[in-house]
Amino acid sequence: MKIAVIGPGSMGLLYATKLSTAADVVLIGNNKANIDQINQNGITVKRGDDSTHYNVPAHLNGTYTEAVDLVIMFTKAYITRQALADNKAIIGQNPVVMTLQNGAGHESVLQEFAPADRILIGTTAQGSYRENAHTIVNSGLGDTNIGAISNDFKGIDSFVEVFNKSGFPCFASDKIHQMVWNKLMINASSSVLSGVLGVAQGYVATNANAWEICKKLIAEICATANAAGCNFSKDEQIERINKHLHNAPNGYTSIYADLKNGRKTEVDVISGAVVKAAKKHGIPAPTQELMVDMVKAMEERNMN
Repeated sequence: MKIAVIGPGSMGLLYATKLSTAADVVLIGNNKANIDQINQNGITVKRGDDSTHYNVPAHLNGTYTEAVDLVIMFTKAYITRQALADNKAIIGQNPVVMTLQNGAGHESVLQEFAPADRILIGTTAQGSYRENAHTIVNSGLGDTNIGAISNDFKGIDSFVEVFNKSGFPCFASDKIHQMVWNKLMINASSSVLSGVLGVAQGYVATNANAWEICKKLIAEICATANAAGCNFSKDEQIERINKHLHNAPNGYTSIYADLKNGRKTEVDVISGAVVKAAKKHGIPAPTQELMVDMVKAMEERNMN
C-alpha cells in the first residue's frame, strides 16, 4: 500500500514513521527547511528509554505526483483546504483521503476535493510532541478509530490491517461520528477553557467558577451532539471529564500552547464545530460561542 502523509508535524511524523514499517510512505509539507532536515537526518522517534530511527522521504507541497492509495491529513485544520489544493496532482488520482486531525467537521472540506465514498474520518488516542524538525517523542499510546462517511465506501478493512501491522491498534467503527463527538467533548470544554484561562487542565476542575463554566460547555456539547444523532448523557460526561482532569491535572492543551506562543489556534474545528452544529439543529450554545470569541480575541492580540 502506498500512503502519503500530508503535514509533517509531531503526529504526522509519528504516523508516517510507524506506518512505513508496513507500507510505502511519503511525507508532504510546506516548510522547506523542515523537509530538508527530515531528508538529511531521517526521523527519530523516542519512547521512554528507546529511540528508533526511520527514513521516510519528504517532499514539498505540489512536488510529489505519483499515485497513492491513501492520503492522511495531519495539517492544522485551517490550512487543510490549501494543502489539498496544493497537492491536487495526488488527490486528483482518486485515493482514499483520511483525516485524523483535531476537532470535527473536516469531512466538509475533504468533500470539496474527494467524493464521499473515498473519505474516512477518525480519532486517535496516540500522543506525540516534537523536539525538532526530525525528532519526536511518542508521549501517549492509544487506539485509532476510523469510519466512512458514506455507506458506499469499500475496503476499510485493508486500511485497518495496515495500521495494526505497523503497531497502531486500529478499529473500524460504524459509529465514528459518536467517537468524534466523544473526543470533542473534552477538547471543546476543559481544553479550550484551560487555554483561555492560561492554566493547566486540573485548575478547571478545582476552581469552582471555572468548573461551572466547564459544565455549561459540556451540557451544550451533549445537547448539540444528541440533536446530530448521537447519544450522550450530560451527567455521565460531566463525571467523565471531572475524573479525567483529576487524573491528569498538569496537562496542557494545544489551544493553550498556541495562545501562549502567539499562534493561530484550531478553535474553529473545536468550539467552532459545536457552534456550527448547534446553529444547524437550532440548539442554543451561548457558552461555546463565547469561547470562540474569546480565543479569537486572544489570537488577535498578537496581530496588532
